[in-house]
Amino acid sequence: MDAAMREAKNAAERGEVPVGAIVLDEAGHILSAAGNEVEATHDAAAHAELLAMRRAARAVGKTRLEGCTLIVTLEPCPMCAAAAVHFRVKRIVFGAYDPKGGGVDHGPRVIEHASCMRHPEIIGGVREQESAALLREFFRELRERDAGPSRHSG
Repeated sequence: MDAAMREAKNAAERGEVPVGAIVLDEAGHILSAAGNEVEATHDAAAHAELLAMRRAARAVGKTRLEGCTLIVTLEPCPMCAAAAVHFRVKRIVFGAYDPKGGGVDHGPRVIEHASCMRHPEIIGGVREQESAALLREFFRELRERDAGPSRHSG
């Protein structure tokens, strides 16, 4: 999770929502790492976990990541949860839960759906408080910046 947290912090520094992801091979070695790149690429699908899985697949030269673990700082959205199933990751480990946009423990619970082709192991809440705090701080700063100077000042 350390590497995923670094990616999330780097994403925040670039003005992206601070989500970071890594993919580990079966031996626990990092195959790829990514932070959100939605704003930089003008691509709503440039989520950290999707980028990390794509890069890992290129690194191993296969379309499947069987035996691999996806580690992400925020519960994957439905799109990323479905992608993890299609990439055939063995395990998804995530930090903060996402009651509004999550697709694993919340929302459509993609992996639990009867029509889901594969059912990776799910481990949620790893360093949850730290991951959630990073997101809260990012959005607090964004709101303050967007609000500009107070009408009651000076």
